[in-house]
Formats: sequence, structure tokens, C-alpha cells
Amino acid sequence: MSHDVTPSTDSPFRSEPTARDQAPQFVLPLVVRIEKTAPPARTDALETAARAVLVMLGDERSVGDGEWAEVMRDWQDARIRKVVRRARGAEWRRAEGLPGITVTGKSAEVRVFPPVPLDGWPKDLARLQVSGTDLDDPEPPVAADVTAPVLWLNPDLGMSAGKAMAQAGHGAQLAWWELSDEERAAWRNAGFPLAVRAADPARWGELTTSGLPLVRDAGFTEIAPGSCTVVADHPALR
Repeated sequence: MSHDVTPSTDSPFRSEPTARDQAPQFVLPLVVRIEKTAPPARTDALETAARAVLVMLGDERSVGDGEWAEVMRDWQDARIRKVVRRARGAEWRRAEGLPGITVTGKSAEVRVFPPVPLDGWPKDLARLQVSGTDLDDPEPPVAADVTAPVLWLNPDLGMSAGKAMAQAGHGAQLAWWELSDEERAAWRNAGFPLAVRAADPARWGELTTSGLPLVRDAGFTEIAPGSCTVVADHPALR
């Protein structure tokens, strides 16, 4: 994944090899709770995942001398990877027992964990399913409030819910990186309001050339390398 703001020679989102590949590689785990009888709505899950990433980035344990600060720095110094797994029942209860933060939406619950080595997942997370995580919206989502942050999805890409959740998280992170400390604090204090919506196909080209943070997928799963997946449209960045 890449975005236009990071210098092109050292972006954490480029599909091409960069200096970041020489650093130890970490991944940010997210687990979405999907009970058989009560799965969350797709859009709510995407929005909750994006907020979970922001909550982790803004948590006092993730910065300064916090207990997660070193691994958060190591993760952000290398490739920015996020993997979404699903859990239910006892699996979810075991996941809740590990250090992390649970973020709740209207119907969705997503737990985000401090980054782990790419090949060093905790056992109770490694056993969870990662592929085929998909969800539906019972009703079409309402129009986004464009006075608030919106993560616009590429309308021409078909992504599973798990893939789209990770992409929404990338978009939220890019927006966070571009904000000032004051703008970050205001967003955090408001509870990280945001919407995730598929962009109007007629407007997608305009969005990708607007100068707003843009996610380009590295193409490890589901879609072609270099695909533009998300534009992060925060009012402070317009």
C-alpha cells in the first residue's frame, strides 16, 4: 500500500521493494466478532475497524514511554501491515483475554492488538480464520455526512469484508499521520467520528487526484498490486 504524501522513495505502502523491507516486519492484528446468529453489518464493521486503528494509534500506551510504544514505532518503521481475523464464542473470549482494545460500533465489535512479528502471532490469534470473512448490509447505508471524515472505497474493486476492513484501517491511519497534534486531539476527543462508503464511480478519479491521502494496495491478497483502494477525506486535509 502507498499514499502520495510519504516520500516515494521510502513509503510504507509501496508494492516495490524499499528500505523499509530491511527492518523487522510486524503486523497489526484486528479481530472482528462474528457470531453465527448475529453477524455485524458490513459497513458498521468497516467503520469500527477504522476507529479501532485510530484508538490504538492515539492510546497513551502507544506513544512516548508507553508499554506498546516501542513495538508501535517498529511497526510504523517497516511495512504497514494489518490483518483481520474473525472469532466467535470461546474464540472471542480468548482473544479478549490478550492485551488489546475492544471498540464497539452499532452492531460490530473489533478488538485491536499491539503489533506482533509477522511470523510470531500469539497462539490464540494465529488459530483464528483470516480468509473468507464477508458480511452484508441489511439495508443500504445512509449517505455519508461530508462535514465529517469519510473513507471513500474504490467502487470498482470487489473486496471481502476482512480485506475492506484492513483497507479502511490503512486509510484512517494515513489521515491520522497527516493531522496536526491539535487536529488529532480534536478527532480523538470527539470519539473518532467517521464514515466508510463506496465512492460514486463518477467521482473516484477526482478523489484519487485530489491530494488527499490515498491507499495503494501492495497486492498480497485479493487484488492487483498498486490498486487504489481508499481515499481518506478528512475535513482538515481538504
